[in-house]
Amino acid sequence: MALSDIEIAQAARLQPVMSMAKERLGIPPEALEPYGHHKAKIDLGWIDRHPGAYGKLVLVTAISPTPAGEGKTTTTVGLGDALNRIGKRTVIALREPSLGPVFGMKGGAAGGGYAQVVPMEDINLHFTGDFNAIALAHNLLAALIDNHIHHGNPLGFDCRRIVWRRVMDMNDRALRSTVVALGGPGNGFPREDGFDIVVASEVMAIFCLATSRRDLKERLGNIIIGYTREQAPIRARDLQAHGAMAALLKDAIKPNLVQTLENNPAIIHGGPFANIAHGCNTVTATKAALKLGEYVVTEAGFGADLGAEKFIDIKCRKSGLRPDVAVVVATLRALKHHGGVDPKDLNTPNLAALEKGMANLERHVDNVRNRYGLPCVVSINHFTSDTQDELDLLRRHMDRQGVPVVVARHWAEGSAGAEELAHVVVRLAESGTATMRYVYEDQDTLWDKMKAIATRVYGASDITADSAVRAKIHKLQADGFGHYPVCVAKTQYSFSTDPKLRGAPSGHVVNIREVRLAAGAEFVVMICGDIMTMPGLPKEPASIRIDIDDDGKISGLF
Repeated sequence: MALSDIEIAQAARLQPVMSMAKERLGIPPEALEPYGHHKAKIDLGWIDRHPGAYGKLVLVTAISPTPAGEGKTTTTVGLGDALNRIGKRTVIALREPSLGPVFGMKGGAAGGGYAQVVPMEDINLHFTGDFNAIALAHNLLAALIDNHIHHGNPLGFDCRRIVWRRVMDMNDRALRSTVVALGGPGNGFPREDGFDIVVASEVMAIFCLATSRRDLKERLGNIIIGYTREQAPIRARDLQAHGAMAALLKDAIKPNLVQTLENNPAIIHGGPFANIAHGCNTVTATKAALKLGEYVVTEAGFGADLGAEKFIDIKCRKSGLRPDVAVVVATLRALKHHGGVDPKDLNTPNLAALEKGMANLERHVDNVRNRYGLPCVVSINHFTSDTQDELDLLRRHMDRQGVPVVVARHWAEGSAGAEELAHVVVRLAESGTATMRYVYEDQDTLWDKMKAIATRVYGASDITADSAVRAKIHKLQADGFGHYPVCVAKTQYSFSTDPKLRGAPSGHVVNIREVRLAAGAEFVVMICGDIMTMPGLPKEPASIRIDIDDDGKISGLF
């Protein structure tokens, strides 16, 4: 009987993190702050002083996710191991998992099979406490707002125009809309409020885009938390909150170092969702990895329409990072799902459905190559149900676009199963053909930026919004925020805003339901369709399978 992901992880022989860091990356013990034997934070000062030249950056993205699964993180880990296997000193850079999906529908985010980062249980459950620190910093600001109003409101908050919600790192639909300060005068002034999940917090976005403690504190101070009756903005620095918030993030801002099952280095740091935030790990972690490795393999959340677009248009625009090559991850099962096959029939060969579903892959590949300007390879996560006829059909389609296809078996075989993929990635990365470009320009209006993403990336015919949303977009433009990039919050399951529209729908209209300004992160969030910034749990959440025995051994985590 095959071992589960957690059983494979628990059977791994981990190298002490201090010795792994020294042997593989040349990081001295004094530059590390260990969290036990197998996790450590890297000192920011040492990273700044390290003279290493930047390596090649590999971006792993994927088709639109399906219930069949794609395996983007697994591919990131497997490819990183394989690059090390063929002699390229490689560092993996990943996001930290949120407890919401760990206990909800998605499960953990540490890879799978024999391509995992470890210690898997720690990474998926609390890790080094970064998310807790981010939540505390966010909620400190929320508490200071209501405290300020309770004690006379000298800044003149209009309680109808407070825009800073509260957060927690759990899926809890009951907290989407709340009323706070009930119970009488001693508890403050009652008002409507609500919760978002931590990974949708602007503090998380700032944390992941900040380049130093100074930059972090400056950005935290720039957060707009509410408005006066005259609609003048009130910022976190007006409450003198940003210093204390940055102090709570003192240790969290240091990148976390762990390892793969094959004892290769991995930096895991930050974790904004790609369907409601910008979906990338921290700039600090990516740049540290680039200093330490010849190659860095990183991922962007969900499909190339969400995570990769934001990686390019937000993270790269803000940081100066430039990927050298992209990997687009897919499975034959997922492509058949996009072709209309019921999930229970995905293991059955179906060339007609596969051909229909390949439209999803083809659009993602087209976006990566012709919108983002990156050479790419399609990596197919292998399943035993895959047939040669199906693989041949896929290769013929991709051959017409001049895109190589590699069948990868890292889930079952570790680095050996991704060796071919590693060689293709090196060839493309060293070809020098990457000409990274943005989907829109800084000087475009906010409306035109959103329309460019919708029409050029999603295949939509137009965008729309009601008069109140249009007025808010116009005001943000007039108030001087028009040069900010746009961060789209929408369903990850479709190019459209309807999660049931599989494949590559075209001609649809993207409706902007709500607009939020993230002045500290320096982008404007366009919330589209029915997407929620506080997800809910499914009918049977993953938590019902998670348990721990009397000896402290965890089971059911995946």
